[in-house]
Amino acid sequence: MNMTGSTTVRVSKTTLETLEKIRQKTNAKSLDEAIRLLIAGERKMKIDEAFGLDKGRIKAFSEEDRGEDRN
Repeated sequence: MNMTGSTTVRVSKTTLETLEKIRQKTNAKSLDEAIRLLIAGERKMKIDEAFGLDKGRIKAFSEEDRGEDRN
């Protein structure tokens, strides 16, 4: 997909105002950059959700965890 071009997306005035607030809050240079930041944040959240299920519940392996017979 060629990302060098641009297009027009129709949004409500309320959505535009919200995007503008996000742009200002994130110091994004454009609405496009603000949208990209939102997308990146959503992707990170999904990845954390998928791969962080046991976060905080996993501990390092110990000798007792090996499960080998000991004589």
